[in-house]
Amino acid sequence: MIIEDFAAYVGREASSRLPDAALHHARRAVVDWFAALLAGVQIAPGQQLVAAHREELGVGRSTIIGHGTHAFPALAAWINGSTSHAAEFDDIFRDAVYHPGCPTIAAALALAEQVDATGTDFLRAVIAGYEVSTRIGAAIQPAHYRFFHTTGTVGCFGAAAAGALLVAPGNARVAADAMATAATFASGLQQAFRSDAMTKALHAGHAAQVGVQAAQAAAHGVNGVYNILEGDAGFGAALCGKPDWDGVTQGLGTDYNVTRITQKNHGCCGHTFAAIDAAQQLVRDHALDPARIAAVRVATYQVALDVTGNFNPTTAFEARFSLPYVVAHGILRGAVRLDAFQPERMVDAQIRQLMTKVSLTADAELTAAFPRQRAARVEIEMVDGACHTYFAPYRKGDPEAPLDDATLADKFMELSAPVLGAGPAARLLDALWQLDDRPVRALGLSALKAG
Repeated sequence: MIIEDFAAYVGREASSRLPDAALHHARRAVVDWFAALLAGVQIAPGQQLVAAHREELGVGRSTIIGHGTHAFPALAAWINGSTSHAAEFDDIFRDAVYHPGCPTIAAALALAEQVDATGTDFLRAVIAGYEVSTRIGAAIQPAHYRFFHTTGTVGCFGAAAAGALLVAPGNARVAADAMATAATFASGLQQAFRSDAMTKALHAGHAAQVGVQAAQAAAHGVNGVYNILEGDAGFGAALCGKPDWDGVTQGLGTDYNVTRITQKNHGCCGHTFAAIDAAQQLVRDHALDPARIAAVRVATYQVALDVTGNFNPTTAFEARFSLPYVVAHGILRGAVRLDAFQPERMVDAQIRQLMTKVSLTADAELTAAFPRQRAARVEIEMVDGACHTYFAPYRKGDPEAPLDDATLADKFMELSAPVLGAGPAARLLDALWQLDDRPVRALGLSALKAG
C-alpha cells in the first residue's frame, strides 16, 4: 500500500545520508518560511488566534513566533502554520498547486522544540514532509484543485510525516499510522479564496495541527487505515476522483522535490506571478510610461482567472487575489510587496485607473499545461498604437529562475526587520543558515517579539 511505501521512506530518512543539495534547499525552505511567517505576525489571523488561545499559552516548549510566548506543539503548529500563510509570501510546489512549507515546517518546528531535536533532525523532518506531500499533491492534480485547497488537504501528510520522524525517528509503523490518521482529517475548500475571510490561512494551520496530533497519537499506539490513499472510499477517490498513483513513490530518497520549490518574489497569489513578471519586463525593456498605456491584455491559464479575476477588490485580502490589481501595481510601482496592500494603495487613483485598462483571457494551451507550467502572455498597447508583447513561460522564483541565496536573504530581511528589528532579524537569519550545527532550541525563538 502507498502509505506503507511512504512510511518506509520516512523511517529510512531519519538516519540516511542526505545529499548536500537536499539539505541546502531545506535550509532555504526554512529561511523562506520564517520570512513568510514574520510578515504575517502583525496581521490577521495570527493576532486573533493568539487572543483566542491566550489562556493556553505559557506552557509547553513550542514557540508562538513573534509573540514572546510558547505552547504545546499542536497549538503552536496551529497558530504558526496559519500565520505563515497569511501574508502570501509562502513557498510553492508547482506540480501539486501546494504551499508545503506552511504546514510541514510549522509542525516540524513545534515538535523539534518539544523533543529538543538537533537542527539536522529538524531538517530531515522538513525534507521528509516535503517529499511525501508534494508527491501526493502532484498525483491528484488538477482535478483536486477544482474544489479543494491543497495546502489544507495534502498539508496534513507533510505535517504528519515530519512529525513522525521527530517523535519516533526510524519507526516506519509510527509514520504509517500518523499519515493514515492525518488523511481522514484532510480539509480545505476553494470557496475560502473567494471572499474577504481569514479561513484560507487557517487551512495551513489546521493541516499542521492535524499532523502534530496524528504523529503524537501514532507514537502511542493509535493506528490508521493503510489503504486510505487508494481505497475505494479513500482520499484519492473522495478528493480527486481519478488520482494517478503510478510512480508516486518513485525517486523517494534519491530524487528530492525540495530542490524544486518555488519561492515567491511577490506578496500575493502565485497564479498572478507570470503576468506580473511579464508586465514588469515590458516596462523595463521598452521604458514604457504608465500614463500612456491604453490597454494591458493578459492571457494565462483558466485557474488563474477563476481564482484571481477580481476587478474590484475592496480589501487587502481581495487585492492579493486580484490579477488586475497586482499587475497594475507592478507596472506603476515596480514591485508587489507588503506596501502594495496598505489602505492608501488600495484607493490609489492611478492604480484603479490602470486596472480599467486590463483585460483577462484564458489561453487554451496554457490552461492545458497547468499545473506543471504557470505561464502568461502580456501585451501592452500604448496610446500611440504601439504594441509590446512578452511571454513569461514561468515565474521568477520557479525552479527555472530561482531566487538565489542572496535574494532570499534580502527577502527575509525586508519582511522580518520591520517586525523584529534589524539586529535580531539578522542574527536569526545567520542562525537559520547554520541550523544543522546546533539544537533547534538554541535559536531562542521565544525571546523574539514583534516590536
